[in-house]
Amino acid sequence: MVTADELAQIQERMAEAGITNAGAYMRKMALNGYILHVDLAPVRELVSLQRRCANNLNQVAVHANSFGVYPEEIAGLQRDYEKLWGRVSDVLTELSKLVER
Repeated sequence: MVTADELAQIQERMAEAGITNAGAYMRKMALNGYILHVDLAPVRELVSLQRRCANNLNQVAVHANSFGVYPEEIAGLQRDYEKLWGRVSDVLTELSKLVER
């Protein structure tokens, strides 16, 4: 049995971890002693950017095989990849902060 204050603390920690099932929370805590809650929104954004870059690269390859390569297409690809690698750097920086804790 837990007190009302203890129950409130448990529910608060469950909410912080993004878990709504008390049994699942208790099992996780009993087995591991901690819950790692990771926001994957930046990773989803990276995957989206990577898909767009891959699609653009494929379009340029098809065009290059048919008509040759235009400098503005290459410049567009370079901008896309710079943006992608900038976001990769941001995500890696955030992940390294989590590891340092």
